[in-house]
Amino acid sequence: MKVLITVKISDEQFERIQNLGYDVVRIPESKIQNSLETDDADILVAYNPFKTLDIAKMKNLKYIMLTSVGFDQLPKEKVLDQNIKVTNNRGGYSIPMAEWIVMCILEIYKRAKMFYKQQQDKVWHMDYGISELYGQRIGFLGTGTIATEAAKRLKGFGVEIWGHNTNGRNVKYFDKCFSKSEIDEIFKHCDVVVSTMPCTAETEGMLNKDKFLLMKEGSSFINVGRGKLVNEDDLLMCIDKFKGVALDVFEQEPLRKDSPLWDAENVIVTPHNCWVSDKNSIRVEGLMYSNLKKYKEGKEVDNIVNVKRGY
Repeated sequence: MKVLITVKISDEQFERIQNLGYDVVRIPESKIQNSLETDDADILVAYNPFKTLDIAKMKNLKYIMLTSVGFDQLPKEKVLDQNIKVTNNRGGYSIPMAEWIVMCILEIYKRAKMFYKQQQDKVWHMDYGISELYGQRIGFLGTGTIATEAAKRLKGFGVEIWGHNTNGRNVKYFDKCFSKSEIDEIFKHCDVVVSTMPCTAETEGMLNKDKFLLMKEGSSFINVGRGKLVNEDDLLMCIDKFKGVALDVFEQEPLRKDSPLWDAENVIVTPHNCWVSDKNSIRVEGLMYSNLKKYKEGKEVDNIVNVKRGY
């Protein structure tokens, strides 16, 4: 079987995959295009080569292994037409994303943005309006690996943790979980609401004024899920009610320069960066090798996604 790899891997990883018995071809995504070398591949390991690589011409392609968690970049109709198996890197970025969530909650509660500005301006001014995180209630929209890793870390701060998932099933590290029909309980009663959900036809734009108006005065909102979950105009309409807002994903990326979110004093903006870590390559290569080994042995691979459903 032939594996086409368009993402950067170490030479050691290349050899390990070859030793599994694969014919391995490496072509960077910046140079990828259809050719005799690409079009007979059985497996594609990639992030996003689809702008210049037409998988419809790859008649042997049976399996796409994405190194990302989201798969908006995937040509879904072609994947479904060709009945191609797809896996993602679910869980691979959960730890750095969880750390980012904890960092932003603390920055909001300790008013770090204001102090950074004071340092920049060389202003010595004490602030007696600092809040404690202890005893607060944090609600997660989604109880997958990102939310679970964040909840695990937040437990040490003495907070109550609520979660929302499809059927309200109990999940470790969450004190209480609510079903899809009970989602408003999170908005009404939590001091911090953290969105970690995927964006599907059902969830796109669901975080709108109706939800923000349910939230407490002085509560906080964080989004690391997908930017299109949030109606940004509605968020801006409600922005003054929040203690703080932290956003790593946006409806349109890069965030347009004239967006009021840049200048809002209670908003933290980062450029879709919360997944980045010096340990990412270790996790990506570990899952890559494991799934290629399982596939070669005819075993079920990990992290299969439902392309039609969207997660």
